[in-house]
Amino acid sequence: MYQTRHAAVFIIIILTLAARPGNGQQPAPPAMTIDLNQAVRLAISHNPSLRAARNGILQSQAQEITASLRPNPVFTYDDLFVPISPGQFTATNLNQITEFDVGISNLWERGHKRQARMRAAHDATAVTRSQVMDAERALTFNVAQQFINVLLAKSNLQLAQQDLASFQQTVQISEQRYQDGDISEGDLLKIKLQLLLFQTDVSSARLALVQALASLRQLIGYEALPANYDVVGELAYQPLRLNKEDLEALALKNRPDLLAAEQGVNAAESQYALAKANGKRDVTTTLDYTHVSAINSASFIFNMEIPVFDRNQGEIARTHYAIDQSQELKAAAEQAVRTDVTNAYEGLRTNGQIVELYQSGYLRQAQDSLEISEYAYKRGAASLLDFLDAERSYRATQLAYRQALASYMLSLEQVREAVGTRNLP
Repeated sequence: MYQTRHAAVFIIIILTLAARPGNGQQPAPPAMTIDLNQAVRLAISHNPSLRAARNGILQSQAQEITASLRPNPVFTYDDLFVPISPGQFTATNLNQITEFDVGISNLWERGHKRQARMRAAHDATAVTRSQVMDAERALTFNVAQQFINVLLAKSNLQLAQQDLASFQQTVQISEQRYQDGDISEGDLLKIKLQLLLFQTDVSSARLALVQALASLRQLIGYEALPANYDVVGELAYQPLRLNKEDLEALALKNRPDLLAAEQGVNAAESQYALAKANGKRDVTTTLDYTHVSAINSASFIFNMEIPVFDRNQGEIARTHYAIDQSQELKAAAEQAVRTDVTNAYEGLRTNGQIVELYQSGYLRQAQDSLEISEYAYKRGAASLLDFLDAERSYRATQLAYRQALASYMLSLEQVREAVGTRNLP
């Protein structure tokens, strides 16, 4: 039994030494530090997915060039009744028997097809541009969310390190009390085993910070940040003074997805106009020069399809229904905007109330309870269980408060995303 207890103490000492930085070495300073605004700007410039989406604008603009092109003229040439026998291949036969035709044809578009194509392509580019802006809005929120996760991980790591340092002092005092005979060996072992929990908290918090930084770097773009970068900022409570009606008005004005839905109605109308224009039959004119039987002549040919069966009725009907569909999508987008604002605003208000509850006195009470219990325990006026319970309550309160701050900041970012702008009055 004696050997078992000492083996346990030896293991605890080994774990304690393993948790300390070796040889007095300090971690290397970060090569680069960024704040939230810098993180957002870097992500908008370097995120591969957003750059891929932005490339769609260039493709749509190239389609505008295609839509503006006119039909090419067609050159034709034929040489008929050419003698095959060498003896008949004479200038007289070529002049009187062989027929030569040279012509040029041109397609004349009717119904203002080119203008309708250009308008449809331009409207499609506008929709694509708004969709890219909406992708930027989503990316901005994701970056802000992950940035807050990094701040929370850093704050939790600082708390864990502070708790570990404080509890190590408690272990030292307990060892002295044990030597003086004030506490039993069992209580001393319980305290040292409790130290393992604090060391585990530090390791877990450090891992969470590394993972959060890696996830943020992935969102921003690996080439934009060095491997050992860091962030600056703190978990903070900043009350928002706008009411829900003001936020809703801003959202209806700024949300790019709603703008894309509105532009989708214009794009559907332009597609309908293009379908009607395509229902008009085009005219092809041809001018031919003919040399036959020693006579030079010219021919003028007019060609137009007779719209008896195909008048593009199906496409005209489809694009007409598509207008109704786009209008319904616009209404759905507007309702989604209003819902997003309501949810984000209520979430922000609730999380703000939770933060204010902690700041109203619970943080101070948890701190006072821990200090009183620690003071009493060190002087033998409180039991070990009372002290450990106060320590657990303090840690739980501090962690919950930090999580409440992070939730509030995340709710504020959700409000910004719902409104469509980070610049809130």
